[in-house]
Amino acid sequence: MEFMKPIEGGHGGCLNCGEQTELLHMGNIIAVGFGYAALTKDGEEVYNEIDGDQNFYGYANNMTVMQAEELALKEPECDWRIHLDAPLSERHYQRQDVGKWVLYKKGIGFA
Repeated sequence: MEFMKPIEGGHGGCLNCGEQTELLHMGNIIAVGFGYAALTKDGEEVYNEIDGDQNFYGYANNMTVMQAEELALKEPECDWRIHLDAPLSERHYQRQDVGKWVLYKKGIGFA
């Protein structure tokens, strides 16, 4: 597996759209609300936000980074990535060590 080069965080399409952090926190959810959010293993989708059984009250049923980490711990030799593509913010993270999900690509998203 090839590790992608980590990049600095920052902002997406505007300064009010939230920071694109360099590392994902274990408590973060893999969801964007409007757009596309997914966990992949070796390029194959394992989870996406739509399948997370989202409900009217929020993201209680969406996968967290901690849950993705638990899956990755069982198959650490695989290339695990989290993709978050939303209006005005696009972020892609790769798991590069235990509990370390590193930003390797960012953009201004769509809209």
